[in-house]
Amino acid sequence: MTTAIERAQRPWVSVGALDALDRIGAFAGMVAIISYVVLSSPPVPAMLAQSHTVGDSEDQDAAVIAARADIADRVLYRGDEVLVAAYGGAPYTYASDLRIEGDGTEMTVHDVDWRGKPFDAPIYYGVRAIRWFPNSSLGGMIDFTHSKAYAPLDQKTKLSGHKDGKPLPHAAPIGDLFHKLKFTHGHNMLTLNLMHRLPSFGSFISPYVGFGLGAALPHTEVQLKGTGQRTYEYQYVGPAAQLLIGIEIRVPRLSYFFEYKFTSASYRAPLQNRDGGALPFDLWNQFQRWKSGKSPAGGWAATWLTSHQIIGGMGFRTVPAVATP
Repeated sequence: MTTAIERAQRPWVSVGALDALDRIGAFAGMVAIISYVVLSSPPVPAMLAQSHTVGDSEDQDAAVIAARADIADRVLYRGDEVLVAAYGGAPYTYASDLRIEGDGTEMTVHDVDWRGKPFDAPIYYGVRAIRWFPNSSLGGMIDFTHSKAYAPLDQKTKLSGHKDGKPLPHAAPIGDLFHKLKFTHGHNMLTLNLMHRLPSFGSFISPYVGFGLGAALPHTEVQLKGTGQRTYEYQYVGPAAQLLIGIEIRVPRLSYFFEYKFTSASYRAPLQNRDGGALPFDLWNQFQRWKSGKSPAGGWAATWLTSHQIIGGMGFRTVPAVATP
C-alpha cells in the first residue's frame, strides 16, 4: 500500500488517484491469490503431471494433448450449472433534475451532475448468483449492485420553484440549499434477470447478454439548509432496470467476467427526517409508515438515475460431473 511519505514525495499525483490505485492493486492481488489456490489444486495439475510420466516423447505429446482436451471438456458450457460471483467496477451517471416536494416547498434543482466515486469508501461492488438451465442457453440471475451518487455541493445549477414559501433565485450552488444530497452506502439496485448465453469462442470464452427488473434500495442522505433534521436511512424508492452484455472466461471451477451494464432507476425518496440503521429494519419502518398512511415529515425527493457501468469480477462454478466415456 502507498504510504503517506511516498504520497508527499509525489505531489503531482492526487491523493484520491493514489488511493484508487491502492484499492485496485489490493483487489487484483486478492483475485490472483484466490485463483492460484483454486487452480493449483487437483484435478488440473494431476492431469498435466501425467504428461511427464511417459518416457517416449511422442507419448508425452499425446498425453499433453489429451490433458488439454480434458481441461477444455471440463470448462465447456453445457447448462445446468450455478455461478456465484462478486465484482467491482465504475459507473458514469447522467445528470438529472432533482425535485423536492414538501410543506411550503416545491423546488427543482436542474441538471445535478451526480458523481460515482467508485474507489472511495464504501467502494463500488456487486454480488450475483446465476442458475443456467439444463441443456439451454438461458438462465436466471439475482444481481445486487452497490453503486453511489453524490451531488457536488459546489456545482452551480439552475433552480426553479420555491422553498418555505419563498421564491428561489434563478441559479445558485447546490450547497446553498443542502447540507447533504447523496445516495451512498449506496445507490443500490436489486434485480432479477433473464440471461442468454451467445455462441462461445471455443471452450473458454463465452459471451452473454441479460435484462433485469427490480428495486432501487438506496441509502438516502438528504438534509436541507435551515433545518436541523436529516434523512439518513435505507429506503425503497422505486423500480430499477438494467441491460448487460459481457464475456465470461472459463477455467476449471472458476469464471472471470468483464461486462458493460446500462442501469436506470426511478427515485421517489420519502424524507422521513430520521436516522436509520440496517437495511431490513429501515425497510420495515417504511412499511409501517405505508400501513399508517402517513406522509413523510420532510416531503419527497424525486429524480431519475441512469448510468453506464463497466465491471469485472470472478466467481465459482458448480457444474455437473463430466461423464466418463
